[in-house]
Amino acid sequence: MRSWSRMQDVVAIVIGAFAALSPLWLDTNNAAMWSLIVLGVLVALSGLVHMSRPEMTVAEYAMAVFGVLLFLSPWVMNFDAFTGASWTAWVVGVLTVVVAVTGMPVMSSRMHGHGGLATHH
Repeated sequence: MRSWSRMQDVVAIVIGAFAALSPLWLDTNNAAMWSLIVLGVLVALSGLVHMSRPEMTVAEYAMAVFGVLLFLSPWVMNFDAFTGASWTAWVVGVLTVVVAVTGMPVMSSRMHGHGGLATHH
């Protein structure tokens, strides 16, 4: 379980950094730029927090929320006309939710054949 969790954290950091840096090469407006930067940094930070403190499961739940917010941001922040920025938000948002959900205690215990709920210490 430990190696999967570590890989999940690294993926979160990479995709969060990608989203945060994407305004450097994408055509954006102010809302798109700040949505990608802020939510990308939050995704990366939640991966770093979980990597440094694996027992802190709230980081995985926060990561999932940040992924949902990133996915919804093109519509909520009204930058869906910027194709590159929108697709980046949608793809990174979905990937973030997938990474977060697969790392949650219940899902993690199922993936590793432990059944039921994961034991927390």
